[in-house]
Amino acid sequence: MADLVGWWDDFFWGSIVVVQIFAVSLVMMVLFGLMGAAAKLSNSRIAQSIASAYTVIFRGTPEILVLLLIYFGSAIALTSVAKIFDPSITFLDIPPFWAGSFAIALVVGSYATETFRGAFQGVNPGLIEASRALGISQFNTFIYIQIPEMWRLALPAFGNHMLSLIKDTALISIIGLNETLFVAEQAIGTTGKPFTMYVVVGCIYLSFSTIITLTVMLLERKANQHLAGAR
Repeated sequence: MADLVGWWDDFFWGSIVVVQIFAVSLVMMVLFGLMGAAAKLSNSRIAQSIASAYTVIFRGTPEILVLLLIYFGSAIALTSVAKIFDPSITFLDIPPFWAGSFAIALVVGSYATETFRGAFQGVNPGLIEASRALGISQFNTFIYIQIPEMWRLALPAFGNHMLSLIKDTALISIIGLNETLFVAEQAIGTTGKPFTMYVVVGCIYLSFSTIITLTVMLLERKANQHLAGAR
């Protein structure tokens, strides 16, 4: 424990950054997943082709490579555009927080696309037919019947996506974001105790993963409580 003296505050604030990245990338991941699923289920061949290309590319490319390409690729693009207006600019980039959040959300969103697509297809057609027979509008059917049923079916896999997302936040340290793994690297350079610092980081991520797992279990129980009552 003596090796950690002076580093507790840094690990705490690094953990806060991890939570912030997770929250932002989670929102983007859900949006990417829903848009991808909607495109795959649409009648447009163009939309289906774009969504298929998205899932194939980002599910088949390592997360760390996507992160580096987005971070440095966006820097090259921004710098090129900025030089048009001000030739004295030598380098311009997107903050690592946003580049990293966007990158991991893209990757995990490609998996969520298939999860949401399968969940929508798994909704009982009889429920939709019954709502139409009762004169319920298509919009209300989607909001009050299809979405809750899809959510119930998607929850187990969605929990895995959330776990992937929280663990992928560690990758963003390579582009200079001051999160827990970045703090550990700094602490190792000062203390020369890599095992201790990496154990601390592992405990932090295990804590986050446990919280997510328990939360998903509670959500699953709540989403399926009507089924238990029907038995």
